Amino acid sequence: MVSDVDVAIVGAGPAGAACAYWLAQRGHRVVALEKKVFPRDKTCGDGLTPRAVRQLNDMGLADRLADGHLRYDGLRAIAHGITLEMPWPVHPEFPSYGYVVRRRDLDQMVADTAQRAGAKLMTGTEVLGPLLERGVVRGVTVRDKQTGGVSEIRAKYVVIADGANGRFGRALGTARDRSYPLGMAIRGYFTSPYHDDPWIESHLDIVDRDGNHLPGYGWIFPVGDGMINVGCGLLSTFQGWKSINTTQLMDAFVHTAPKRWGISPETSQGAPTGGRLPTGGCVMPHVGPTWLAIGDAAGSINPFNGEGISVAYETGRIAADAVDRALTADDGLALGYYEDQLVAIYGLYFKVARVFVKAIGNPAVMRELARVGMHNRTLMEWVLRIMANLLRPDELGPAEAVYKVVAQIVKVAPEP
Repeated sequence: MVSDVDVAIVGAGPAGAACAYWLAQRGHRVVALEKKVFPRDKTCGDGLTPRAVRQLNDMGLADRLADGHLRYDGLRAIAHGITLEMPWPVHPEFPSYGYVVRRRDLDQMVADTAQRAGAKLMTGTEVLGPLLERGVVRGVTVRDKQTGGVSEIRAKYVVIADGANGRFGRALGTARDRSYPLGMAIRGYFTSPYHDDPWIESHLDIVDRDGNHLPGYGWIFPVGDGMINVGCGLLSTFQGWKSINTTQLMDAFVHTAPKRWGISPETSQGAPTGGRLPTGGCVMPHVGPTWLAIGDAAGSINPFNGEGISVAYETGRIAADAVDRALTADDGLALGYYEDQLVAIYGLYFKVARVFVKAIGNPAVMRELARVGMHNRTLMEWVLRIMANLLRPDELGPAEAVYKVVAQIVKVAPEP
């Protein structure tokens, strides 16, 4: 049993495992504590954007990704009877391709590489709460789920990475700002003859069986192993979103999805699963005297598209930088670097996204934006780059321009 470390990480999903890897790479004593035992499933679209692939490549996983996992070229957008296939853009920092990898395989892969770097991984270990001394976090209390034994792990710093539904941060006073948009998503697996299609597919105008427009969007992601990942998402900015039954939304999409995919109750591989998605850095504060929150535990999911894996890897890496500074300087104030970097990297982007999703909360605006965009390929290519956070440094001006345009749409849009 580990009893004294430099850093204890609560959770070994994308954010926690990435943070553990980067800290171990720098020689720090780090333990990642995971309630479940790998491999384990997670509700997810399974799609890795170029930003996520870049982080995995940096962790030395390029060959593992290429071995048996579906590589895809870009996004196929479908709306109003129009189909656009848009390759990922060329970018100086990110690859122009993505992968689709099941989360049970992906999370195992990253956790394994963190261990190879020197991190300690404890699975089947439930974190009961923070270990406090005079109100300051000095470690965690854990329970071995197999034996039931309870013990303490002392740590100089604690990283909270226990996901969207984690309780550890709330015990320290973190809370979700309810003015920020919240996402909901549901997904299931189906067998399909197009399981190895080179495009992920997004449907921007979901309708029910009677042709009535529904809030949200649908996706079909080829997994490459005989299966496709099919799901629907919506945002809390839609009026009456709490009353929307996501299972019924999924049923409607399954019924109306393009027939070529072969999506039907007969090809379903089990009941769909879903969850809520905290977005835009909505869980605050992100930093305390001896702790910080990363990934979904910090509400870091991209509001534009509901994608959280790339931001989880990135915030895990940024947090490792901050904790490394604090350990090296023996000064907890260095954790402030983490918050500074969050603002520098995501501040404007998340601000634009919050305004955008407020605009599309009006179904009339959503339909009009989709209609106009689908008739203008250049515009949609820009939208793809912005929504996937793939603007080059010399293209940040358009992000400001988009913010101004969307803000104006919000002001003049008719009420739903």
